[in-house]
Amino acid sequence: MIIYGVAALAACHLAGVILGDLLGIILGVESNVGGVGFAMLLLIFATDWMRRTGRLPPVSEQGILFWSAMYIPIVVAMAAQQNVVAALAGGPVAILVGLAATVACWALVPVVARIGGQDAPLPPLVAQEG
Repeated sequence: MIIYGVAALAACHLAGVILGDLLGIILGVESNVGGVGFAMLLLIFATDWMRRTGRLPPVSEQGILFWSAMYIPIVVAMAAQQNVVAALAGGPVAILVGLAATVACWALVPVVARIGGQDAPLPPLVAQEG
């Protein structure tokens, strides 16, 4: 059922939020640190494990696919909850870390692009009539 895929996503999200809160406590920050990222990593690992062991029926996968399409709006909504003004008022470290992360991501795009290698192009979705 589709609801099982949504339940898996909810469980991963809850675990990610708990991990993010714990990391925030460990670091001495009064905020969730990386909760959504932890949730997405847990979901990736959990769905991969369920697929390999045959425990993820295609119908349940539809629930996960639905929410994966909603990922960006959810991340934007969660990021809106963060207290960016307080982080920036704490000093220039927040700006420097943000810029460093952005530059690192830009620099790693070619590296990640080369991981898969060159494959043949995908076939067309609809067979053309001849």
